[in-house]
Amino acid sequence: MSLVEEIISKKLGYRVEAGETVTIDVDLAMTHDGSTPLAYRALKEMDAKVKYPEKVVICFDHNIPANTVKAAETQKMALEFVKRFNIKNFHKGGEGICHQILAESYVLPNMFVAGGDSHTCTHGAFGAFATGFGATDMAYIYATGETWIKVPETIRVNIVGKNERVSAKDIVLRVCKEIGKRAIYKAIEFGGEVVRDMEMSGRLTLCNMAIEMGAKTGVIEADEKTFKYLREERDLGESEINKLKREAIKVEEGNYIKEIEIDITDMEEQIALPHSPDNVKAISEVEGVEIDQVFIGSCTNGRIEDLREAAKYLKGRKVHDDVKLIVIPASKKVYLKALKEGLIEIFIKAGAMICPPGCGPCLGAHQGVLAEGEVCLATSNRNFRGRMGHPNSYIYLSSPKIAAISAIKGYITNKV
Repeated sequence: MSLVEEIISKKLGYRVEAGETVTIDVDLAMTHDGSTPLAYRALKEMDAKVKYPEKVVICFDHNIPANTVKAAETQKMALEFVKRFNIKNFHKGGEGICHQILAESYVLPNMFVAGGDSHTCTHGAFGAFATGFGATDMAYIYATGETWIKVPETIRVNIVGKNERVSAKDIVLRVCKEIGKRAIYKAIEFGGEVVRDMEMSGRLTLCNMAIEMGAKTGVIEADEKTFKYLREERDLGESEINKLKREAIKVEEGNYIKEIEIDITDMEEQIALPHSPDNVKAISEVEGVEIDQVFIGSCTNGRIEDLREAAKYLKGRKVHDDVKLIVIPASKKVYLKALKEGLIEIFIKAGAMICPPGCGPCLGAHQGVLAEGEVCLATSNRNFRGRMGHPNSYIYLSSPKIAAISAIKGYITNKV
């Protein structure tokens, strides 16, 4: 079986195959300041209550602090939901992006994770089944503690080779180019020697962008890298770690509809051009495009490893006079680490603006909205037309390394 078939089978207690429709208990359910009010309205219409409040996580991250009256009213309604149903796992704003908070504090291997945000697929990096749902579906999950799902078919992507020049972001952009939108309602299972050697920060980046290919989720087997992260970031005891190890699922021979191998040995850094994450070219084909703004952050690349990489190139240098650089740590925990390591000072001295942990410019609703004709190079996951502001603005996607170098030069480049 594929990894998603194994995870779902283990939860249900019997063997399932791709294409079957099953009803399954949800281990963790999350909505944010944008999706909570919508789920709450649907819950009211059903005249229902939250069945398992201890399994619910609410995060304010999309418009924090509230920048409009509408955003403030939305958050007021979400807060009413939290209080009414006594939701203890409430992150009221400034604590980080929902997906980073879930990665730091909640998700474990073999879980079924439902989120009111499309990038919930990020958490497949833990060897979990994690996927996004609409607000009405989330209301049903809150009311019943379960959902139905069609077990997705799986595309296996093996990443092989060795190349210290490229990052997980470059790799996943290359995968987006290869698959395009042909993974609709599929699972993308990442593997191969490169993924086995990759730390959790990179694995989270890979799974985060599975949705950009239309996939239901992205998944990676839980292994020693996973347990190391859980030990260090969650302070889990050895007894709990050992229990997770015993229950870890290993795929010996997967049931795949397609297998793809990508050799990164001679691969250049990758750039996604407007207006799609799969419109990807090698940086040598894009170099020289002038930029007005650079955004380093998001649930794709706002982790401490990403900030360290960006700081390496910004240290002792200045952001180009014509460029606005916005840096947003993915969580309060990341922010505190960056402060302690002196990264924030490096960014500020270089000329960057630091915003509170959250989504920031990514969804075009808050800091860093683009004007007509402006060009932004972002480490986020989407570059759809109008995503970050004016419909006639342009978003390119890259790794934190390329974003930092380009912010200094004033144009897209990998040359320091």
